[in-house]
Amino acid sequence: QVQLVESGGGSGQAGGSLSVSCAAFGYLEYTYSSYCMAWFRQNPGKEREGVASIDADGSTVYADSVKGRFTISRDNAKNTLYLQMNKLNPEDTAMYYCAADFSLRYGGYCPLLRKALFGSWGQGTQVTVSS
Repeated sequence: QVQLVESGGGSGQAGGSLSVSCAAFGYLEYTYSSYCMAWFRQNPGKEREGVASIDADGSTVYADSVKGRFTISRDNAKNTLYLQMNKLNPEDTAMYYCAADFSLRYGGYCPLLRKALFGSWGQGTQVTVSS
């Protein structure tokens, strides 16, 4: 079983930058580059919402709320996913989770940024932005 472990995040000021990382540990049937990966975020009492996804071929999708401010990337040699967050605002405050589709049901592509399509999740890392 593959474990996803997030790190980074923390506290920052509005207008500033933070980054989060997610490393995959364990046996992968195929190389890490084969899988659709994504970032989600959630606040207490609210639905978990998709932030960004990255396909096996490197194509990316972003939620409208973060477009132009956040960048998702991956280092396949390190089995690691990243999210660079710039121009932060207090509405970005949330627990950030990385997610993966290790089933390859979509052949490494991320058809939709919806939590139901992802079967593997990290434990989350908190991001707090103050005004």
